[in-house]
Amino acid sequence: MLKRKISKEIAAWIVSDDKAMLVYGVRQAGKTFIIRECLREAGCDYIEFNLIRQPEIVSVLESAGSVDDLILKLSLYGERKITPGKTFLFFDEIQRYKDVVTKIKFWVEDGRFKYILSGSLLGVEIVNLKSAPVGYLKSVTMYPLDFEEFLQIFEVSEEVLAHLKNCFEWRIPVDDLIHTKIMDMFYLYLIIGGMPAAIEKYRNSGDINMVIDEHRAIIEQYKLDFTQYEDENRRLVLSRIYDMIPAELNEKNKRFMVADIKKNLRFERVQNSFMWLWKAGVALPVFNVTEPSVPLMLNEKSSLFKLFLSDVGLLTTIYGRATKLKIINKESDLNKGAICENVVAQELNAHGFPLYYYNGKKTGELDFVLEYHGETLPVEVKSGKDYERHSALNKVVSENKYHTREAIVFSNENVMQKNNVAYLPVYMVMFLSNDDIEFADISLDQFKI
Repeated sequence: MLKRKISKEIAAWIVSDDKAMLVYGVRQAGKTFIIRECLREAGCDYIEFNLIRQPEIVSVLESAGSVDDLILKLSLYGERKITPGKTFLFFDEIQRYKDVVTKIKFWVEDGRFKYILSGSLLGVEIVNLKSAPVGYLKSVTMYPLDFEEFLQIFEVSEEVLAHLKNCFEWRIPVDDLIHTKIMDMFYLYLIIGGMPAAIEKYRNSGDINMVIDEHRAIIEQYKLDFTQYEDENRRLVLSRIYDMIPAELNEKNKRFMVADIKKNLRFERVQNSFMWLWKAGVALPVFNVTEPSVPLMLNEKSSLFKLFLSDVGLLTTIYGRATKLKIINKESDLNKGAICENVVAQELNAHGFPLYYYNGKKTGELDFVLEYHGETLPVEVKSGKDYERHSALNKVVSENKYHTREAIVFSNENVMQKNNVAYLPVYMVMFLSNDDIEFADISLDQFKI
């Protein structure tokens, strides 16, 4: 079984949190499987209800006037006895009945059972809830496997990972043999991606054609979701936008051009469709900032953005078999710019970074701008041999008002440091995390007079 980072959060919730838990994220990310595994490993007594396979459960949830009423009715459908103080109730595919989340407050207050919920498209569904159960629900997002999780299929040792992280932290070159091997694994990640079903197809068969078939099935499921959850006019726009993403990324200017949907179309007319895709998790927006300075959110221009797919394997499948073959053969005539930027966006998003880019008239464009250690971190992604050419990055770094201590250039090459620019292998994006700020002692004792 492939271990997932989210397992630690679920395991901690099982033993120490009285709130209900909601696990949401893009379809086919492995939510149901990992919840079952965590409950089993913890030795929990749990009963699972799937609101798609058991649509009658929706009416049970709707009609239950109390916890006693709920348990009485659910006991008719459960496989085992529901025991107060012991049984965990797991509701899967809750997007079929989004108002279940509003009832969680009363169920949790009752205190006799623990509840865990999961489903897809919840970013869309939960936005419209009438009342949010603040203080009663812990929400976590699950993503496709990131590259570090993907490395499990090669049984990469802890010692190798420690060596890589040490090289990242101290900006020293990776052992050449290790670097070459990890880059080969990274190229494979570009064509397989992080969807668990696709990874399992590769592990069991080694057949990339089967991986492609799995990717296509996932894409078709996404498009089916567009038709299930939205009216006809909206779903046509959703499908059009989603289909356009790979082509828009392949342009020199990767910014999504709304006018390409329909000539003279204004963003405001289709803004809700873009937001639907973002909140559903099937597309990742990288917003423009007017200045690369902290806090980036205050400089966001939400009508200008680049749009990436949620999984790089899906992207390379859309680009076609020839693209996947060129990636794995490391052919020099392939322009991997869009593909490498997509995988970096995917990793940064999974690691908790709000995604931004900068394009100044005098400086040019930075692929990404992050808030890291409380400062601005410019990031460029280079797929070719000219990775040391980055005029926009140089101009931003040299501008004193941006207070940029360091910049990163991700490429295919080994680690190298030149002044305040760190050149890192692109796979080292797995070590960038948005949870590493430590606060000084700000306890109440500091304020006593």
